[in-house]
Amino acid sequence: MEYEEDDFLQLSGVQHFVFCRRQWALIHIENQWRENAKTVDGAFFHQRVHDETSRERRGNLIIDRGVSIHSRALGLSGQCDVIEFHKTEAGVPLRGEIGKWLPYPVEYKRGRAKITHCDEVQVCAQAMCLEEMYACDLKEAALFYGENRRRQLVELSEQLRDEVISAVEEMHDLSKKNYTPKVKKKKCCYACSLHENCMPELQEKESVGTYLTRICGDN
Repeated sequence: MEYEEDDFLQLSGVQHFVFCRRQWALIHIENQWRENAKTVDGAFFHQRVHDETSRERRGNLIIDRGVSIHSRALGLSGQCDVIEFHKTEAGVPLRGEIGKWLPYPVEYKRGRAKITHCDEVQVCAQAMCLEEMYACDLKEAALFYGENRRRQLVELSEQLRDEVISAVEEMHDLSKKNYTPKVKKKKCCYACSLHENCMPELQEKESVGTYLTRICGDN
């Protein structure tokens, strides 16, 4: 199955979805957004990373920034913060360059590595887009965390790829239904910029319909 461009979802939403399905729906279905210190800092951090006019060369390495990518198989489109092209016989031809090159996505994050693996799923989705675009096979990608300025390697395992596919299929299904899922309140809810929009405390309260059914059900 291939998706039409009109049905493409935002690639950045994969990270939101794996972190919290309700957060993803509030942003990408209901178009709700609030800034906090972390989101503003993250925006500035990515502005410094993205310079779409520059191509940096370091010997057998080419670095492109803010590159638009997509996948018809996944129905996703978005940008890679950084794509490193490594010169290797296992690579593919690159327009305007001599030799063969293999793309290597690097996703930049302002903070530190998360307890969940939502960042890994996002960069794997980027790699799967690049595989489709460049007709190549990728084994590895990377995450760069600004707080400790360290690069974390991500193995593009079959399990991780399956998580991408499962998440994306559910995203498309919820998007078609225009449905915002409910969630259980978690500790990380209080740090979310959408806490006031989401109101996770209310998700735990019994609905009027459920209350009436429970009270009157036996009558």
